[in-house]
Amino acid sequence: MTSTRPPERDDVDAIVAQWAQQRPELDTRAMEIFGRIYRLSALMGERMEAVYAPFGISRGEFDVLAALRRAGAPYRLAPKDLARSLMITTGGMTGRLTRLTDAGLIHRVPHPSDKRCLYAELTDAGLETIDQAVAAGVDGQAFVADRLGDEQARALADQLRAALQILTTAPPE
Repeated sequence: MTSTRPPERDDVDAIVAQWAQQRPELDTRAMEIFGRIYRLSALMGERMEAVYAPFGISRGEFDVLAALRRAGAPYRLAPKDLARSLMITTGGMTGRLTRLTDAGLIHRVPHPSDKRCLYAELTDAGLETIDQAVAAGVDGQAFVADRLGDEQARALADQLRAALQILTTAPPE
């Protein structure tokens, strides 16, 4: 259900107005965009933590289980591939894998040719957990998308994709 009323002013508007008073020469368009993206990310992150808590997992652990599930049967990946996929350090990945192993949601499987490497693989309990958690997560995210409506949600997704492409293809400064 989309609203035809313009959105109410928010905290980012107040911050931008303060900068306009103090530094009127600044172009704060990017601040309006990224201030809202940062706040949206933090608020949605809190919401998703609450959604995943009944499954006994954090968002970070959800990400690992989801990556294994998306890999397809046998739901197995090397830790370095998981770390690269989730954009975290291998040390951070080790902690997540340990917690998921202790919870019985994954087990470690020897690599066929590299005895130093243990794959992470979903257990039956892990597969059941991620299938339930991802459905709950999609429902949790739909809270916002449904209220935006199809047209606004699609436009926002397209705009965010374009912004990500700019950042991922631009040479570092």
